[in-house]
Formats: sequence, structure tokens, C-alpha cells
Amino acid sequence: MRSQEIHWQPDPELPIPLYQQIEQYIKDKIMQGEWTKGMRLPSQRALAVSFKVNRSTIIAALDELRAGGFIEGNYGGGTIVSRAGWNGMPVTVPDWEDYAESGTHYPNLPEVQEINDTEFSTTMNRLGTGELSPELLPNAEFSSIYAELARRQAHHLGYLEPQGSPGLRDAISTHLATQGISASPDSILIVSGSIQAMQLIAIGLLPRNASILVEKPSYLYSIHLFQSAGVRMIGMPMDHEGLRADRVQHYVQQYQPSLLYTIPSFQNPTGTVMSAARRSQLMNTAQNTGLPILEDSAYSELWFDTMPPPPLKALDPGGYVLHMGTLSKTVSPGLRIGWVTGPLPVIKRLADLKMQTDYGASSLAQDAAELWLREGYHDVHLHRTRLALQHRRDYVLELLQRHFAGLAEWNVPQGGFYMWIRLSSGIRSDKLFRRALAERILINPGNIYDRMEQDYIRLSYAFASLSELQAGIVTLAGIMRELAVS
Repeated sequence: MRSQEIHWQPDPELPIPLYQQIEQYIKDKIMQGEWTKGMRLPSQRALAVSFKVNRSTIIAALDELRAGGFIEGNYGGGTIVSRAGWNGMPVTVPDWEDYAESGTHYPNLPEVQEINDTEFSTTMNRLGTGELSPELLPNAEFSSIYAELARRQAHHLGYLEPQGSPGLRDAISTHLATQGISASPDSILIVSGSIQAMQLIAIGLLPRNASILVEKPSYLYSIHLFQSAGVRMIGMPMDHEGLRADRVQHYVQQYQPSLLYTIPSFQNPTGTVMSAARRSQLMNTAQNTGLPILEDSAYSELWFDTMPPPPLKALDPGGYVLHMGTLSKTVSPGLRIGWVTGPLPVIKRLADLKMQTDYGASSLAQDAAELWLREGYHDVHLHRTRLALQHRRDYVLELLQRHFAGLAEWNVPQGGFYMWIRLSSGIRSDKLFRRALAERILINPGNIYDRMEQDYIRLSYAFASLSELQAGIVTLAGIMRELAVS
């Protein structure tokens, strides 16, 4: 298990020596069961930094812990919580380390765990975060919405029916109609974001040992929803027009997949938009082969100059497409409201599973989301957000041209959050990720979206402030120059 972060320091004002305070802190963590046997402690250097003391103080504390049987290992690193037991504790303590490593759901990739652990640090410059900047969130609007709900006494505090709020589903049905999608409220399930929708689909619709087709690179490789359900993911080639729809029939014949997952508009991580011709070709193949499609439309409304082609669901000739939408990317990640629409038997099955897992998304959030869609907030916010994101994209393009020229190549996204940047020969994304992290800059290395891909990084222009974008890109350029000649 990875070393634990420490958010405590000894108090030099206390009469107890610092090394004894540190010894007691670690001992308490072990005795209370928070730090389990076999857990690796941070290095002496890292502990000294966390506790804000010198290494001799750390060595003294560790010596006492080692003498008491609480830890074992050498002085140069590799110190772990003792598996042998210690005075005052039975040797039959459950091996929680083994439990934590034995669950059926796979852990995140190490890089993803590190991103998740560090991105909420106030000192971190988050150039990879895939969410709207705090300055772009509609805080004032939601204050008004919740005040209106309170005035009307229209909010729910109890559970809602399995598919979610009827009012919200009706509002989403109306919203989808503006995109050319015909979906009755009965064919819509409210979920706590797209990730939950995919998890429900993975465990509720697909047999173990099934295969699904996925764009490569893909956001889906950075999470383990389908793999943990025993589902194999088969990567499909892409180009500047998105998924190679002309290859789908061959892959269907070769692998007999149960599903194809795609983000046709402003794909994550590449930002690619699937062309209208490709979409039509993909739907023809689905009709010819009976291949179901899971369409993720998280970014489809975040276009700049030109709307993307109609969603696949709008072209659906007869129930081939499960369509996922969310307010997490366009409105607020904290709202935790998304939806999936499809054939009634599928929606009923997923609703039943959802009741088994969390008994429904937040009732208050559903009430707020309904008012958000019905009262016109969404359209006004989208217009404002598109302009802001386009300005940020243009600013980053200028910075890249000024600082990354000769070091990398990049696309010019027409919407969404991301730039897919190809590094020059000799610069590996994993090394750049580590070096940037040491400089308190967080980027997303390409290998989390394709394990064989070390030539790309994903940058987001959606979250960091303009000043952070500038400072981060300048620093990254300096690191890249060093890596290019090392």
C-alpha cells in the first residue's frame, strides 16, 4: 500500500521532546488501526518534511518504535508497520493490508491515485483538472435557486422513486429534445454522474468475460469500472475525425463485443470531434451488426464556434444507443446529477440496481437541477461558459506557441476542456509528470489513457486561472528542455 500523507506536526512549545511526540503520533495511528501491518511508512526525508523537524529527530522516533516492535525495516527506506505484533496488542490483528488488496474492484492506477491525492492541495497548480474553474461556477444562480425552492417549499427531503424525480426527468426530456433526441421521462434514469451510470451498466448489463470496444486513447482506461466487473476493453484506432468507424465491423466480427463506448464530441483526452460522416457510418454498422453503443455526451454542449454534429442518439434508428449526460462538466461537479436514457427494460434494470447501491441521487440536488433546466439558467450559463473557455483556450494556444515551440505539437480543440499535446522525441510523459509534480504542477500523463502511450500529456484550460496557466506552462517548458537533452 502507498505511504500515507501526514497532516500533523509536533508542538515545540510542549515539554515533551519532539521525537517522543512523533513516536506517540505514529504509535497512536498503529494502535487505533489506521495504519495497518505491512503499510509502508514514508522515507525519513519525507517524514522530516511532513513533521517539519530534522532527520535526527525522525531517526530517534523510529528507533523507539522499532525497539517496541511497532515497525520493522532498514534505516535507508522500506520501513513498514510490523507484521509481528507488539506489546499490548494481540498477534491476531486482522491483516487489513491484505483485505485492502484483495477486493474485487481494482485500485486506481498509481498516477491516478497520486493525482487524486494531490490535486486538492492549495499549493498545487492544477493544469490537468477536468472541471470548471471555481470562477466559472454559477454560485449566484444556485443561491437564487435554493432560495426559490425554500420560498416555494417545493424541495424534497425524502427518497424519490427508483428512476429519480419525475419533474427532473421531464425537464431532461425537454432538454434532450433540443438536441434532436426523443426520450420520454419514462426512458430516463437519474444517476449521480456518468461514472455511476457506467458502473451500473458494467455490473447490470454485461456478463463477466464480455468485451467492449473503446476509443484508444480513452478516459475509460484511467478508471477501472469495466475491468473490475470482469469486462475486457479492446482499444480501437482514432484519427482527426474521431473513431475509425470503418474498422468497427471488423472488430465486431473478430471479438464479438457486447458494447461500444464512445465520447463523440470533444473526446477525453484528445478533444476530437467525430465527424458527421463517421457518426452515420457508425450507426449503420450498429444496425447491421446489432452492436449496442454507449454514448458519453459530457462535453457536447461546450462547443465554441460551431456546434458538433447531432448526438448518436439523435440518429438512433431503433434503440441501439444508451445515451449518458451530466451536469458535472457544464454546470458543477459538486451537483452530482447525470442521466442515462435508453430502452425501458434497460432503464428499469439499472434503476433497480441503483436502489440496491445508494437508493437514489440527492433529492435536493434533483430539485435544484430541475429548476436550473426549467427556468432558463442553463442556456444563459452555457453561453457565458463557452465564451470563457474559448478565451482560455486561445490564451493557452498563445502560451504554447511562445514556450512549447520545438518541444511539442498540439491540437486546436473546438470545444471541451482539453488539449492533447505530443511531446518531442526524448521527452517521456511519466518523467515530465514526476518532474512537474516536484514543482507543484499537476498534469495528466498520456499513459493513464493508454498504457503504451508515453509521448502525450493532457492539459486542461478549464480549471487553472490565467496566471496559473502562464506560470505552469513556462515552468513545464523549462523542464521539457532539460528532459530533451538529458
